[in-house]
Amino acid sequence: MMSRSCGSNKTAQHVTQLVTIDLLKDWFGDRLISRFGPVNWPPRSCDLTLLDYFLWGYVKSLVYADKPQMLDHLEDNIRRVIADIRPQMLEKVIENWTSRLDYIRASRGSQKPEIIFKM
Repeated sequence: MMSRSCGSNKTAQHVTQLVTIDLLKDWFGDRLISRFGPVNWPPRSCDLTLLDYFLWGYVKSLVYADKPQMLDHLEDNIRRVIADIRPQMLEKVIENWTSRLDYIRASRGSQKPEIIFKM
């Protein structure tokens, strides 16, 4: 027997997105970075930034490692992870990033799957 679904979740998702954006606009005002904020930011930035390719993923993986269930626990994890980031690590990240940019420049933008991420 086949089960049938009434309607679509797309409408509910869209309404949820709009409500979320409204809450973010209320909270952050002109500082909201979104396609729906005062500045129409692109959905995916074409800018290469250290935050995009490294820091957010690194921080997120450590913040959620112990699966925090309470907001206080999550906030404590965020503060701890950010405080533990050492200047030497950031220097290595910048060094690695600039060497990859040099590699991309030298290859004239062609795809190079052998780019290695070093820590």
